[in-house]
Amino acid sequence: MYDTLVVDEAHRLNRFSGLYGNQGENQVREIINASHLSVFFLDEDQQVAWKDIGTEAEIREHASQLGAQVVCDELPSQFRCAGSDGYLAWLDDLLGIRSTANPELDREVFDFRLFDDPQSLHTAIRHANGNNRARLVAGYCWNWASKRNPDLSDIVIPEHGYAARWNLASEGNTWIISPTGVEEVGCVHTCQGLEVDTIGVIIGPDLQFRGGRLLANPTTRARSDKSLSGWRAAMATDPEGTEERLSRLIRNTYRTLMTRGMKSCWVFACDPQLQTYFRERLDPSGDSG
Repeated sequence: MYDTLVVDEAHRLNRFSGLYGNQGENQVREIINASHLSVFFLDEDQQVAWKDIGTEAEIREHASQLGAQVVCDELPSQFRCAGSDGYLAWLDDLLGIRSTANPELDREVFDFRLFDDPQSLHTAIRHANGNNRARLVAGYCWNWASKRNPDLSDIVIPEHGYAARWNLASEGNTWIISPTGVEEVGCVHTCQGLEVDTIGVIIGPDLQFRGGRLLANPTTRARSDKSLSGWRAAMATDPEGTEERLSRLIRNTYRTLMTRGMKSCWVFACDPQLQTYFRERLDPSGDSG
């Protein structure tokens, strides 16, 4: 029995422990049961995988069953995105995470830009990388061909003449500090929990805008991406609930990517209608800068 266990990124807890052959009972329950005091740092808006179970409700349920007292507190401030609560509120409203009183963004507080193509976005990220604190990330919508053949490109967007590689497998999360990392593209699995000064985000075709609302298209995810594994089986028994959860996980993925920049977030969306929606939300006057 431990005196205290501190769990960061607790929203990414799973039911089973994958490192041990999907064994165990429930990670939340096991943590509570293994310590006198369990501290969970939780942001449910950063759940990005189908198997993520770390929620306040899940913690409360197991704590009640184990006779543990629950004290819930909220961090009063944050340092992400230049400490701009206004940007986070605007982003939540933009992505439909929740309605806020921030329909417009004060761009003097946080540098958000929309690019017309991924080539110019990547060029801008390279120029911003003077202190090795700028990186490009993308939704996991392209297969990782370069993992076995480094001569191949992964993120290929032919209509814009763009081709790039995912980060090297040998680097893992160190890609974000590697001197050559600016030439490669990361994803949510290699940047969650990490920050740079300027983040560039390519929003893949898994997030679209149709009929005045955001839509998720999980069929466009890469075959190698396992974060949504299980949704097809769930669709057969609960199509409405599954669609809602898929939409939230995909929107959470881009919220996570778009909050990796401490000073700037620069974006290109593959879906033209989503790009138009962002442009209108960024500047209703039609001048996105």
